[in-house]
Amino acid sequence: MAGLFDLTGRTALITGSVRGIGFSLAEGLCAAGATVVVNGRKQAAVDEAVGKLQAKGYKARGAAFDVADEAAVVAAFDAFDKSGVEIDILINNAGIQFRKPMVELELADWQRVLDTNLTAAFIVGREAAKRMIARGRGGKIINIASLVSEAARATVAPYTAAKGGIKMLTRSMAAEWAKFNIQANSIGPGYILTEMNTALIENPEFDAWVKSSNPAGRWGKPDELAGTAVYLASDASNYVNGQIIYVDGGWLSVL
Repeated sequence: MAGLFDLTGRTALITGSVRGIGFSLAEGLCAAGATVVVNGRKQAAVDEAVGKLQAKGYKARGAAFDVADEAAVVAAFDAFDKSGVEIDILINNAGIQFRKPMVELELADWQRVLDTNLTAAFIVGREAAKRMIARGRGGKIINIASLVSEAARATVAPYTAAKGGIKMLTRSMAAEWAKFNIQANSIGPGYILTEMNTALIENPEFDAWVKSSNPAGRWGKPDELAGTAVYLASDASNYVNGQIIYVDGGWLSVL
């Protein structure tokens, strides 16, 4: 069984992986044997994250670019090609949040959230898939969905729309690329202790609601997503395609 989950010899690009969930996923895939390409917008943050992984003896390198900038994404993949970096596994993790009632929401803020959380997954996924198809070895694409891919919440309409879109983008990827031996699936994290959720974690009322509404009675930890990512990135999931696996402590089961 160990061989099914072994990622030795494979290279994974994880967008938005300098901290939080993305960095935990990077650690998990590295521990399973993969070489990880860390991504973020700022070179200094990318270098720091790469250094942390390398200090643990992991194989890691960096690629600083904005996933919402099509030209920057294309240039990054062209650079991978020139340096012989072949992306076998892509995790579209980069994302932002913006909280505001819809009646007060500016179009620019709506668009910014969709660009980063949904359109970027399409752009990066397209560039990765082009190369996976050309190489003929297949590959793995993992998109990060959310509880709001299934259940809406007030004041996060752009994020909800984007993550609902991720669900259908994942299925579209599976529908078009399965014949090339590419498996595209999503992970739907529950309420996770991350920097993005700091305001919610520090809000006593919301913190109590998360704990009382979840069968697990607690927030999730970023590293609790790593096992699912390794599974979806490995040969163990070769006949799993177009699915969302929710890692939420059981929250959706009692909604």
